[in-house]
Amino acid sequence: MRAMDVRLIETKTHGRVLVRAGNPRRLLAGFHGYAQNAEEMMAELEQIPGSEAWTLAAIQGLHRFYRSRSEVVVSSWMTRQDREAAINDNIEYVRRVIATFAEAETIVFVGFSQGAAMAYRAASTIRCSAVAALGGDLPPDVDGAKLPRVLIGRGVRDDWFTAAKAEADRARLGAAEVVELDAGHEWTAEFRQRVGELLLTV
Repeated sequence: MRAMDVRLIETKTHGRVLVRAGNPRRLLAGFHGYAQNAEEMMAELEQIPGSEAWTLAAIQGLHRFYRSRSEVVVSSWMTRQDREAAINDNIEYVRRVIATFAEAETIVFVGFSQGAAMAYRAASTIRCSAVAALGGDLPPDVDGAKLPRVLIGRGVRDDWFTAAKAEADRARLGAAEVVELDAGHEWTAEFRQRVGELLLTV
């Protein structure tokens, strides 16, 4: 077989963001998990106590596909293939999203599962007050020491985001709050409550 090279070609694409208007000075931006979509993330944001006082933005991943054997369109943030390029694309995408909220003075990022990594990446490059990460770990390309206040949620029966991963993240972050939840890899009322408490203090 002849040798081949890989060419990464930059192209224009459009991302999808759901917005629920609220206080324009306070922005709560959410990042969904793998094979989820902006509607599902918005539903979680709306259940967070106190979120009615915030503008909500559910940012959907750029890589769309159909949920298994259905017509439901879902997304992911990236795969292993051309990972560095995808990271840069996603960060630029999120920067452009946040730039559309020109009046936002207080910004909090919330991420679930794969979206937790995006919340961390966003917080490392965009001014914000806090990050709430549920069921997802701190990516190796993010300097934990440069992040703002961090709330970590982990289900005690979560086989993916394990106790060891949560502890490793706490060590890299320094002062992060880790909440152990009576759950698996999922949202819980307790974590929503903790995020609501966080919103009251930023």
